[in-house]
Amino acid sequence: QERPQPSLFEAVQLAGKARPVAEEADLPPGGAPRSVAQRFGNDRRALLSSYDRRNDSAGDKYYLFAPGSGPTRRPLSGPASSCQELLSELIDRAPEGNRGQRTPPRGSECQGELRALGTAGPPEGSQVLKVPRGIAVVQAQRPENLPETAQVSQYWVIEDDSELSGGEVRNPEQNTDPQTNEPVVTMEFTDTGQRAFQQVTQRIAQRGSETLLPPGSSPDAAFQRFAITLDNQIISLATINFRENPEGIDGRTGAQITGIGNIEETQDLANSLRIGALPIDLSLISNTQISATLGQQALDQGLVAAGAGLLLVLLFLLAFYRVLGAVASVALLTYAVLLFALVKLIPITLTLPGIAGLILTLGVAADANIVIFERVKEEARAGASVPRAIAAGYGKALRTIADANVVTIGVAFILFVVATGGVKGFALTLGVGTLVSLFTAVLATSAILGSLGRTRLLRSRHALGAGGEGHRWSFDFMGASKWFFSVSGLILAIGALAIAGFGLNFGIDFEGGTRIQTPLERPADPNQVREALPPGLRDAEVQSVEDPELGANVVQISTAELRPGQEEQVRSALDRSFGVDRAEFTTSSIGPTFGAQIARTALIALVASLILISIYIGLRFEFKFAMPVLIALFHDLLITAGIYALTEREVTASTVAALLTILGYSLYDTIIVFDRIRENAPRMPRATFSQVVNRSMSEVLTRSLVTSFSTLMPIGAL
Repeated sequence: QERPQPSLFEAVQLAGKARPVAEEADLPPGGAPRSVAQRFGNDRRALLSSYDRRNDSAGDKYYLFAPGSGPTRRPLSGPASSCQELLSELIDRAPEGNRGQRTPPRGSECQGELRALGTAGPPEGSQVLKVPRGIAVVQAQRPENLPETAQVSQYWVIEDDSELSGGEVRNPEQNTDPQTNEPVVTMEFTDTGQRAFQQVTQRIAQRGSETLLPPGSSPDAAFQRFAITLDNQIISLATINFRENPEGIDGRTGAQITGIGNIEETQDLANSLRIGALPIDLSLISNTQISATLGQQALDQGLVAAGAGLLLVLLFLLAFYRVLGAVASVALLTYAVLLFALVKLIPITLTLPGIAGLILTLGVAADANIVIFERVKEEARAGASVPRAIAAGYGKALRTIADANVVTIGVAFILFVVATGGVKGFALTLGVGTLVSLFTAVLATSAILGSLGRTRLLRSRHALGAGGEGHRWSFDFMGASKWFFSVSGLILAIGALAIAGFGLNFGIDFEGGTRIQTPLERPADPNQVREALPPGLRDAEVQSVEDPELGANVVQISTAELRPGQEEQVRSALDRSFGVDRAEFTTSSIGPTFGAQIARTALIALVASLILISIYIGLRFEFKFAMPVLIALFHDLLITAGIYALTEREVTASTVAALLTILGYSLYDTIIVFDRIRENAPRMPRATFSQVVNRSMSEVLTRSLVTSFSTLMPIGAL
């Protein structure tokens, strides 16, 4: 094709009339083997045609276009290798019998299939066009800086006669030309690729030298083009300078492409060449389309929740700890500034689960300060001066903080390694936020407390909130253990019955499928929506859902995984019946293979986290402590799972992140208690173990309650 076509319809029309040309160049280097040549006898044209067909990358290709009369008819589907494949979605959904008759337009391919579909087929007036074997339609890449309204020539009709494959190109790289200092792409070839490259560039050069140009034309207009395509896209349309390379380009020392553009464009071309050399087929396993309005609303709400959560925690700490609360507020603000800077510098792409991870780290950051303050108050109550109470309390608290944060970071690391999608973003922000909170606890809080300890603000123990002497109260936790066991056992039994009876409501993240959520302009009940769906989808689960951001008439449709293009058919059907705003139409599709992968990685993350926790507890305390820790963790996870079963809430990939976060918080509290037991045991040599446990749990109870409350506040804001 001498000139590109502005529309796919025009290009396919032109391609349908084209025929491949068999040439001597189609023969392999050295000519056809004698045994093959003898088979064709003296029929040279048949021999060349045979080798020309061998170079074809595919057979006939079919395209379906919407009704219309102009050259810009919209493509509905294609390319496909057969009529059956092209119309498979319509054939699968077509009802048996009672199909209205319809005559396909004259000149359309697939007449038999369209006639059999009748009114269940594509819109009346749609046309199927065929591109014959040996011919291909490829699309030129649209320049990124070009306005969407600009009219550009995009489609080329070429002979499907591949001269080189990606496997014959080696080491494509972005480099710099030492003479001109411009970015170029360099590449090498295999032995077969080198010979083929030399032959094709020689033919192109000869064709250019033989081209006759009108008087006054630039000599460069005779340069012929060498196209590199990937997935029916032209990624490079290089010219061969026949004056510099009259015999083509040898290729034994490689080749280079110049005049591409800037470094970024050159790197993109090199990457595309590397991808083309990979013997892989890609298939869509997950696809999510979020409406612009819903996405912006969710982002705004997440950021507002983060700000509100931070403000609530600051106010609570100021009210509860007064001067020390002001110290914590400065430390938390420092934490927020550092975390925001890291989000910008790394950079971290903020997803909704990622924002949730940031909000949860507010509780982690607040807890570090709470542990320090409670330790300082205990030292002051024991009679130490304010400076000594700060130094001793801070030193003891730091060990506990380190133990608890190491486990949280470990869980975040496991999530990041094995998880996918949004959960990975949650893990990244949780891990980074925990590291920053540890940093601010070590430096910011320490520096501020050390400075204030020498001022009048913290001159007395009353300023620390430690006016009373000694420990003020205690509770016989071990004596009441039978009551605790009874309540926990009852809750676990209810949860177990719920799981056994109702089961867990696994979402499409685990089972695969497609979910569509959209507001309707006109009210409709689920049955009306189901009847309006295209044939073949009327067994889908349709629910009315409440979403104040999207309005009153919001429906959610859950079905088996839809093929590409079927979501648009659902949107069109709903739009015709009830009215749908395209900007508010949200879809999410997960393939069954990907769903199984998410389930597998979730299980791996849980098991790996428990193993990590057991090892760490054994090393930091004693291995006999690992078993009660695991029992406590299973207790908390089973209660959570039971609540999900009772309320029939959907279990998604984000639920896994939430469960592991619960696991981290549960372990955090357990480590605080174990650390205090380890500290009190040598101090109470004549006490029973129950007495040591009671004393230790009573001492850390205030910290646990304050931490839980400060953690629930940002979660409540979220």
